[in-house]
Amino acid sequence: MSRRWSRTIYVGNLPGDIREREVEDLFYKYGRIVEIDLKVPPRPPGFAFVEFEDPRDAEDAIHGRDGYNFDGNRLRVELAHGGRANSSSLPNSYGGGGRRGGVSRHTEYRVLVTGLPSSASWQDLKDHMRKAGDVCFSEVYREGGGEYYWNC
Repeated sequence: MSRRWSRTIYVGNLPGDIREREVEDLFYKYGRIVEIDLKVPPRPPGFAFVEFEDPRDAEDAIHGRDGYNFDGNRLRVELAHGGRANSSSLPNSYGGGGRRGGVSRHTEYRVLVTGLPSSASWQDLKDHMRKAGDVCFSEVYREGGGEYYWNC
């Protein structure tokens, strides 16, 4: 199995009105997400592929969310198998907008935030910055006792 598939999970039995942000909210605590490919067919249930940066995070997400009750649906979470179709080959009726490059894509725009308390995490900053617009990446650097958060 290729390295990519060892860090990609399949999430099944999602409600028909699920949004990509909700999938991200379910899994961000397990590690850095590289890509979310959400598929919502005309008739539920929906499903998604979530790719993590680290295979260990994918394993943690499987153990933490398989069987989890989300909005009255018992989620099925397992390691994805190779051979997933390219999203461009799927019918257009599968709305949902997979995020190519996902959270790892970088733009030329940057925001540097300093002076935040040491208890602040990159997730806290990302949630706060979403009020200003789409946040695709957030990272924490600690230098000389101060904390610097880069965000795009």
